[in-house]
Amino acid sequence: MRRGQKTSAEQVVLKLRQIEVQTAQGKSLALACKEAEISEQSYYRWRREYGGLQGDQARKMKDLERENARLRRLVADLSLEKQVLADVAFGKLVAPERRRQVVAGIRERYGLSERHACRIVGQHRGTQRYVPTVPADEDVLTRAIIALASEYGRYGYRRVTALLQADGWQVGKDRIQRIWRREGLKVPQRHKPRSRLWLHDGSCVRLRPLHRNHVWSFDFVQAQTHDGRSLRILTLIDEHSRACLALKVARRINSLGVIEALADAMCTHGIPEHIRCDNGPEMIAKELRKWVAKTGPQIQYIAPGSPWENGYCESFNGKLRDECLRQEIFYSLREAQIVIGLWQNTYNRLRPHSSLGYRPPAPVSFPDLAFRLPMAAAMQ
Repeated sequence: MRRGQKTSAEQVVLKLRQIEVQTAQGKSLALACKEAEISEQSYYRWRREYGGLQGDQARKMKDLERENARLRRLVADLSLEKQVLADVAFGKLVAPERRRQVVAGIRERYGLSERHACRIVGQHRGTQRYVPTVPADEDVLTRAIIALASEYGRYGYRRVTALLQADGWQVGKDRIQRIWRREGLKVPQRHKPRSRLWLHDGSCVRLRPLHRNHVWSFDFVQAQTHDGRSLRILTLIDEHSRACLALKVARRINSLGVIEALADAMCTHGIPEHIRCDNGPEMIAKELRKWVAKTGPQIQYIAPGSPWENGYCESFNGKLRDECLRQEIFYSLREAQIVIGLWQNTYNRLRPHSSLGYRPPAPVSFPDLAFRLPMAAAMQ
């Protein structure tokens, strides 16, 4: 038998049988092993492994040993990959750049090849070797996004995109979102969507606004100054254009205050066809109903205990609380009137509204300096 030549299981069993027959005929073990072209050490080792087995049984045993070794290597590789991911990767590996960083960390820490590290992470090697191109205006755009996010802390990347496009940037929301996430800016949480408005008989109860001055709606929002005294805010909006027609801030507002706010809005914007409101004491007062009836609009009262039927105004009230009232501390009534009035101007003229295609309800026709201040600061 040649040195280094591999012997199959069937050949081993045949040689063992040959040696057993020759020793049974009286030959010595050394002579029988010499004729079989093996050493006595190999004979004893083979007899320990294959003694008493047939040829097919020996072959199956060898196959099982090879499969067992392969499974052990596979389990070891899987355990290593699991340990590598647990030590290096934190969180979900979704973005290609995040996977590039993890692959580099695995190669540096464990000394694995790029192929092995990419297989562990699930990254294509072409994607791993891709060098992203950075536009020349990336830094300036990043500073502009951060400035707008600091100025309007409750705006998401879509509204920031609309503000940048209105100021002349030729960018899309996908690029803004990439920079937004890279800088760690937090996107405001989405509110749970409301269900459709139906009566028990299946008929819709909402009066849909069709044009400007078709349906106005108003409501009250509660706030307070720093000393704990209450503030009452009357909000009046046009449901079709989403424009805020009035934000009356006072310590107390009764039915006469509601009439004054409605009269000022009608003098400026015209008389609506319908006015939607709830069933508060200021809304159902006789003076208010008589005055509205003489003026021309029809009052549409929502069902008691159903604020979602006044959804446009409730949505506006939520924006007022989220973007203004929760961000400011009012030390006096006059300060609250000024700050809330400035927010009303920002809402009407600058703030992109998602239901209007990210356009303001009443955009200005000239460059607004209040909007360009953060942009100018970012460009410096």
